[in-house]
Amino acid sequence: QVQLVESGGGLVQPGGSLRLSCAASGSIFKIRAMGWYRQALGKERELVAGITSGGTINYADSVKGRFTISRDNAQNTVNLRMNSLKPEDTAVYYCNADIDILLSDATVTSRHYWGQGTQVTVSS
Repeated sequence: QVQLVESGGGLVQPGGSLRLSCAASGSIFKIRAMGWYRQALGKERELVAGITSGGTINYADSVKGRFTISRDNAQNTVNLRMNSLKPEDTAVYYCNADIDILLSDATVTSRHYWGQGTQVTVSS
C-alpha cells in the first residue's frame, strides 16, 4: 500500500506564510505527477499547483506569484510554500499523486492517491 502524509497546516494572519509538506511511502515504483488541491467550506475541490516528475509546474491563477511548489524525487516528497496568504486561501489542502506501484506478482500498475488533508486558516 501507498500512503501520502501531509504536514504543515495551521492558523496564520493575512500576509503570512506557511509551508506544507507531503511524503509518499510504500511499495512505490515511480511517482509521476504530484500536486496540491484545496477545498474551502461549501466549495468544490480545486487544483492549487502541480508538478510532473520532469519538473513541469502549473499553478492556479489565484496563487501565481505567491505559492511555490517543489518536489524531491529521491525523498518522494512534495512541498508547497505559501506566501502573502489571504483569507480566501483558507481551506483544507490535500496532497495528490499519480504513482506506479509494485504489486505482489511483481507487476506494476498506476494509481491515484490522496493525502488525508491539512487545514490552512488565514485570519486575523
